[in-house]
Amino acid sequence: SRLPRICPIGIAQHTIQRGNNRQICFDSEQFFAYVGGLKESPVTCRVDIHAWVLMTNHVHLWCTKQVALVE
Repeated sequence: SRLPRICPIGIAQHTIQRGNNRQICFDSEQFFAYVGGLKESPVTCRVDIHAWVLMTNHVHLWCTKQVALVE
């Protein structure tokens, strides 16, 4: 397995998600569900998504972890 990645706050990162053996990950309905999740990520995951590219068998994300709020 892969070691955990370093995810510094405020530094943009290029993230790739791929299907196994170039298998198709999405159909047209799943594309819309995935994009809906990306739009919610700033609130639910504290991650800003600056850009994305969705292909049938992989995804590219340009994202930044948000600064944690201190209450």
